[in-house]
Amino acid sequence: MTHSFISVVQSSVDVGDPHICSDSMNRGNIIDSIYEPLASRIGPGIYSPTLASNWAVEPDGLTWLFKLRESVRFHNGEKLTGNDVVATLKRVVDPAIGGSFGTQGTYASYIGDAEFTSPSKYSFQITTKEPMADLLDLLSEMPIAPEEELGKIPNDYIGTGPYQVGGISRDEFVVESNRKYWGGRKAMTDEISWLKEDDPVERAEMVANREADIATSIGLEGAKSLAGSNRANKFSIKSSLCIIFMMNCGAGVCTDARVRQALNYGLDIDHVVKDVKEGEATRLNGYMNSHHFGHNKETKVYPYDPEHAKKLLAEAGYDDGMKLTIDIPTRMPDEGLAVGDMMMEHYGKIGVDVEVVSYSDRAAYAEMVRDKVIHDMCCFDSSPISTFRVLREKIHSGHKGPWWEGYHNEEVNALIEKAQRTFDDKARESIYRQVFQIIRDDAPWVFLYRPTYFYAINKKLGDWTPTARGMVKLA
Repeated sequence: MTHSFISVVQSSVDVGDPHICSDSMNRGNIIDSIYEPLASRIGPGIYSPTLASNWAVEPDGLTWLFKLRESVRFHNGEKLTGNDVVATLKRVVDPAIGGSFGTQGTYASYIGDAEFTSPSKYSFQITTKEPMADLLDLLSEMPIAPEEELGKIPNDYIGTGPYQVGGISRDEFVVESNRKYWGGRKAMTDEISWLKEDDPVERAEMVANREADIATSIGLEGAKSLAGSNRANKFSIKSSLCIIFMMNCGAGVCTDARVRQALNYGLDIDHVVKDVKEGEATRLNGYMNSHHFGHNKETKVYPYDPEHAKKLLAEAGYDDGMKLTIDIPTRMPDEGLAVGDMMMEHYGKIGVDVEVVSYSDRAAYAEMVRDKVIHDMCCFDSSPISTFRVLREKIHSGHKGPWWEGYHNEEVNALIEKAQRTFDDKARESIYRQVFQIIRDDAPWVFLYRPTYFYAINKKLGDWTPTARGMVKLA
């Protein structure tokens, strides 16, 4: 069913540069309506051909050749060619391209030294310095733009997607149906108006009052406000976001695995979920969840066992108590300080004296974590959907990535490197599951929960829902 107009209200409509590394769903919703990558991620470890019709990897695992669809045209009418892909990816890895919340240079750390070529008009080739079996995970995050228009970003946005830019203002981003879309799919609407509204309850009420058709991230209070509404449906998903506390494994008390395990055993996370999230979150059994490739659903969560936690602390030499200093931002996650309060309560019962240091500047906080100047632990929201990225950026001690905080395990390093060279998906998934179990047991993080996301949806949209991850796709 095609609608003439659909409005989506979310907390931000600021797209900025589409080529910076960011896991913001607000940005992604708009970018994905305008742009497309070579291949799209449609599930954990599963990719569908998008601008590329097919691809092949050389036996050495270094060279990938992508055959481009010859029918694709950009919004400006120009046909997609291999030169557009080459120019776009060179821009993506350009050091001059910034990042958000400490992500600058992330993509360059993977393929900044790769060779990009176009062997023919409708093909693209990338040769990496090392085998990279999860390369599609990275490329699926990189929207392709026309070579001659790259210099106009972020003032102009020209892609190949089902929608093209209609108009941009401070609080609204309008896209219009691309009637010459190459893919043959019909847009759900002639026009989408992406609206900015900071307050999640107000977003929900805008749908209930017919001022908007879809409201994202309305929170539990927004969901409650829809009770009895005959105009809006409430929808929820278990998100891919992981709320965790990363430990300083390079210095201080958390260098000892027994302390790290004790801090997981000593926190009643079911109680945290009940009190802080009103039950609207799902416990993590490790550093990622079921949205991620290689997640091991058989891995057990840490049970709440304060007596075992005290025993582990005593074995580590802290039978007379321990001091723990925790860094927590005031937002992202917004409930971080509330979790910190519960940590004080629960850890106090196992002899751990907790001091919380709070930070109101979230961007500066991210840079502090990136610079690895945290105290004993820091609250963070782990957002990459790519297992490969999570392991390279946060776990592998050889890479010392932006969010690595001193954890070192040679077995884990070797398995990550083995997975990177393993192009058989089943075999690579098995390796990632092994890594998942080891890291759960070694506990470089306190594994908390993944929050439930709530949406308000106008009933006129019928059975439309967000994607499994929670993205708004209207084509």
